[in-house]
Amino acid sequence: MKRLSTILMFVCLLSGMALGQGSKAKAEAPVADKTRVLLILDCSNSMWDKWQSDAKIKITQKVLLKFIDSVANQNNIEVGLRVFGHLNKNAYGTRLEVPFSSDNNYQIQSKIKTLVPQGGCTMSSALESSLNDFPATRASRNIIIIITDGMDDSDGSICNVARRVQMSGVIVQTFILGIGNPEDFHHRLDCAGKFEYIPLEERYTQALYDIFELSGEEANVVLNLKDEEGRLYETETPVAFYDAQTKVVKYTTMYSIDERYTPDTLMVDPLVAYDITVFTRPETHILNYKFKPNTTNTLNLTIEQGNLRVRHEDRRTLLAFPSYPILVRQHGRKELVNTQQMGETAHYLSGDYDVEVLCNPVLKMENIHIESASNTDLTIPMPGLANIQKPKAITTGCLFALQDGKLIWVCNLNPNKINERITLMPGEYQLVIKPQNASRYKESIVKRFLVKAGETTNISF
Repeated sequence: MKRLSTILMFVCLLSGMALGQGSKAKAEAPVADKTRVLLILDCSNSMWDKWQSDAKIKITQKVLLKFIDSVANQNNIEVGLRVFGHLNKNAYGTRLEVPFSSDNNYQIQSKIKTLVPQGGCTMSSALESSLNDFPATRASRNIIIIITDGMDDSDGSICNVARRVQMSGVIVQTFILGIGNPEDFHHRLDCAGKFEYIPLEERYTQALYDIFELSGEEANVVLNLKDEEGRLYETETPVAFYDAQTKVVKYTTMYSIDERYTPDTLMVDPLVAYDITVFTRPETHILNYKFKPNTTNTLNLTIEQGNLRVRHEDRRTLLAFPSYPILVRQHGRKELVNTQQMGETAHYLSGDYDVEVLCNPVLKMENIHIESASNTDLTIPMPGLANIQKPKAITTGCLFALQDGKLIWVCNLNPNKINERITLMPGEYQLVIKPQNASRYKESIVKRFLVKAGETTNISF
């Protein structure tokens, strides 16, 4: 018991999330001044069944009374008690019996002593109702411990309810302690939180202390991004830590190294398993990663990337040309990796890419290989200018590119302009216009013309 008391004296629960002294950016996370633990206790009829030395409810009462005594004097901990299945015989009900406060240990113990199992099991509704039990403040770390024999919770909604609870952002972690026989846990409970089956009475007490011990710890994380030669990656890069269960972002920061080439140190909550996203192009993912508490966790990632630039060919011209947007995708995939501009150099993981230049007409270059630690320089032709002089009467029309005998739509003409200037890639084009008063197909006018790089082509009707 001395060892357990010593452990609990150091439970100070949720230090602030911050980077080390050399940090250039801070992770976004509230600082918690206390931890609130909600005990959700199963008090259904099946808790009268014998388990080990006595009825499940009797063993639970003995374990919890001793446990509440141990944590009663912790300044940074508040405990609340919600019970389900105890209100009426065969009724499916739940109630917050003892709300959170700093000196409620006597109330909790008194309520635990008088509990009489008699109803059905409604773990789902108890868990959903628990969100309203926590005070509306961000300055606390909220944990739920569910104690159940798992026998009668057959409505199948626990997974959906648990996800809504986690998505709320109110709860850091939900723990579920299952007592009784293993065959009574035939349905899933691990989806609702961190589930542990308790095979023996001796483990029951220790499991509660283990949760409290872990909840008072934090994990230091050093993220090392290195190139293929083992050198630290010097470019500042966004990094996000998501809750692996709910897929909700927990922390965001900028990876960086200081002037001594030392990576930042980030402190994270070891209660949560993380999906980590490093915002390279495309993104780099690490899934379901657990950090060990009270130690420095070093996470090494090798980032093999090269550079891509798209530019116009070198040619003198008096024409001013727009900076086209450039879409970059991994080869053969539809998802967009990045949008960059003409002449801009962007970093990409080594691999094969499809590049799309949004000029007129769109220029596509497929299966472009980007080598690690090298520059890939793509050159496109200088565009030309089509100066279209239309009849004075209002006309409608379309501009097409001719490629391998096929018409590729480029744009519609503006019927309110007599003169239009359109920047186009070099090639053959076809104009189709219809005068304002024309009513027959044969009155449409078709005209083909060539556009040369860096030159102006005049088209008149």
